[in-house]
Amino acid sequence: MKIAEVIGKVTLSRKHPSLDGARWLIAIPLKSDELNSKKKKKTEPFIIYDELGASPGCQIAVSEGAEAAAPFHPEVKPIDAYVSAILDQVEVY
Repeated sequence: MKIAEVIGKVTLSRKHPSLDGARWLIAIPLKSDELNSKKKKKTEPFIIYDELGASPGCQIAVSEGAEAAAPFHPEVKPIDAYVSAILDQVEVY
């Protein structure tokens, strides 16, 4: 699981029929030293399936790979990253 910060929304012109009603977000992964800092490093953003309603600026927990599709079992959805939680506060020790 990764922690990421939402930087925007994605609009699709075409999608797989199993994804009707889905929201897609674009986010950047955060390293531990960036969690409580305003200064973020420029890293490669990635696209995430969202059912929780995260918005730009939110920190989120992201499941990837087979774990991202697990909440939909036995239905099959072609997703690789899923918002599993919206984080209110993160404490790094």
